[in-house]
Amino acid sequence: MTTVFVAGSRAISKLNDQIRERLDNIMHQQLSVLVGDANGADKAVQAYLAKCAYRNVTVYSMQVSRNNVGDWPIKRHFGAPTARHDRHYYGIKDLAMTKDATWGFMLRDGESKGTLTNVVNLLNTKKKTLLYLGPQRSFFNVGTFEDLYGVLHGSGIENAPLFLNTLGLRDTGAHTVARFG
Repeated sequence: MTTVFVAGSRAISKLNDQIRERLDNIMHQQLSVLVGDANGADKAVQAYLAKCAYRNVTVYSMQVSRNNVGDWPIKRHFGAPTARHDRHYYGIKDLAMTKDATWGFMLRDGESKGTLTNVVNLLNTKKKTLLYLGPQRSFFNVGTFEDLYGVLHGSGIENAPLFLNTLGLRDTGAHTVARFG
């Protein structure tokens, strides 16, 4: 079964018609949806899927689930008990969704490091992403790092590999690797 990892920026708390139409397509195809439990895009996606009474959803969380609007099954993940609850900590569940997904649907506000990390992780596992960029109100198919570099360049970022490195993602020449911890 095709499984879609849906995630996005915490700054995106409302879904526009374009995003809802893509989610409608996912539901129409009866694809399995993996979604996180964060406020923002995760919670907005959950609310829309729940409103549509879509049941083929799994919520990924760390020890305690922050949001599960549709009362769907939860896959819990665990980090070190003393770990700071930052993007690296929550990145543990994101890496699990990357592993379990067939492809990604990412909603980015133009600033989110976590959303961009998810795109990189999906590319590292040879999985494509439909990337929505809020500032441009546009969708981009990202299947290679060259695609991602093109999207970033179109967003005004001249040196995409250097930009990714400043976010804690390093370009190894063959591909970019997300670093956690």
